[in-house]
Amino acid sequence: MTDADDTDAPDSGAGKAKRRQQVFTLLVEVGRKTGDGLPDKATGAGLVIYASGVDEAEAVRETVAILKQADLAPLDVSGYGTMEERQANGDEIEPAELALMERALQENSVIVAQMTPFFD
Repeated sequence: MTDADDTDAPDSGAGKAKRRQQVFTLLVEVGRKTGDGLPDKATGAGLVIYASGVDEAEAVRETVAILKQADLAPLDVSGYGTMEERQANGDEIEPAELALMERALQENSVIVAQMTPFFD
């Protein structure tokens, strides 16, 4: 049995490419685009998003791609880190927010938690 464990060990190390998914909190500013679904007089919107990824860069790429597919026009993305990083910085995370983060992780998805239209 020890030989089988030793044989499996290198394969486990080879799994380095399969890094653990995490959920990142992102704030995305979007501009106007035909068919974006924003209120008529809005100049854009701010979106709070929970996105899964092996790192923040992947989460941002996936988020931008999905928002573009939804006919939104992403202008700027600010990252606020993982749940653990946010808690380490003293952020209080509400149960509803935790549930959305867990859903994003389980579904390997991008979840828009809040959309706030901007008006001049």
